[in-house]
Amino acid sequence: MTGTSGLTLIYATCATRDEALSLGRALVEARLVACGSTLDGARSVYWWDGAVQDSAEAVLLCKTTPSLAEAATERLRALHSYDCPCVLALPTTAANPAFAAWVAAETVQP
Repeated sequence: MTGTSGLTLIYATCATRDEALSLGRALVEARLVACGSTLDGARSVYWWDGAVQDSAEAVLLCKTTPSLAEAATERLRALHSYDCPCVLALPTTAANPAFAAWVAAETVQP
C-alpha cells in the first residue's frame, strides 16, 4: 500500500444515526459511493448563531473515487438536513489495492 490510492473518503456529520444511514443509502443507490459507514455517538462543540453549541451527532464515512467526489459531496449537501453541513472530501494516500478496485467497480465513473 504505497503511493496514491485512487480513493477519496467523504466525511460528514449528521443530526442522527437515521439521517446518516439514509444519506449513505442514497449515495450508494446513486452509485456515487461504494460504501457508507455510520459511526454513532459523536459529540460536536461548535459556534453557531453567535453561541457555542454542543450536539450529539452521527458520522457518515463514504468511500468513492476522486472523479466522483465532487458529485457525491454535492448530492450529500443537497439531501442534508443542516443549513451548513460539514462535508469534507479527503484524498487518501494508500489503500488496499483490492479494496480500491472494488470501490471503482461499484461506482459509476463519469
